[in-house]
Amino acid sequence: MFEEGVIPLDIWVSRFVDWLVNNHRDVFQAIKWPIEQTLNGLDTGLNALHPVIVIAAVAIAAWRFSGFGLAIFSVVSMVFIGLLGMWADTMTTLAMVLSSVLFCCLAGIPLGILAARSERFDSVLRPVLDAMQTTPAFVYLVPIVMLFSVGNVAGVLATIVFAMPPITRLTNLGIRQVHPELVEAAQAFGATEWQVLVRVQIPLALPTILAGLNQTIMMALSMVVIAALIGAGGLGSPVILGLNTLDIGLAVVGGLGIVLIAMVLDRITQSMAQKK
Repeated sequence: MFEEGVIPLDIWVSRFVDWLVNNHRDVFQAIKWPIEQTLNGLDTGLNALHPVIVIAAVAIAAWRFSGFGLAIFSVVSMVFIGLLGMWADTMTTLAMVLSSVLFCCLAGIPLGILAARSERFDSVLRPVLDAMQTTPAFVYLVPIVMLFSVGNVAGVLATIVFAMPPITRLTNLGIRQVHPELVEAAQAFGATEWQVLVRVQIPLALPTILAGLNQTIMMALSMVVIAALIGAGGLGSPVILGLNTLDIGLAVVGGLGIVLIAMVLDRITQSMAQKK
């Protein structure tokens, strides 16, 4: 019955992407520009800093939010990565993750707030987020390459699409979980809608929002290896190279660097949420 396709969806999608590339390239270049500037600035800055400064900054952040144990683990992990010869790739990966998470927050948190305040907008946004989370990551790569070329910026753009849903969903959830009586009390004292949002809802929802930030960071790191397939650098490159050449040692070294960075960032952001 279904031996042959009747709906040529693949042809329609290809023609639509071709139309976007041919008629709206300036729009996509405008989207690309701020991400490219942010990424290049972070990448250049992190690689220009002396490793001791970066290690000290990570250790201070770990000690401030979690304690002495995580600070020691962070120092040992970063020194170990440097001794493996993966320091430059790690800084590039960190720049990509920080850039991705920054733009995920700039877009995802306002969307989550709007969804929490409007049932209609939430009903429209929910299936979009479902599609973003369940679409296989490799599917993003083809249109991203066609619209934005290859390289680190294209990898960051794919990561933004892949990693934004958690912080949007948990911002929405956190705002909704604020007790209505607290909102009514603030309104009874003459607070405006903006004051209620900034001084009541967001502070009380902050632990949930930070949990969303944690999940966004983890998803961004999981996208690093996949983004290396479209020319993104960082720790994903040795993993892909090891896969192509069957060099298991090179792949393990790259993968171990990603694991250690993920553990450090995960513990820091989890501790931030618990403190709040």
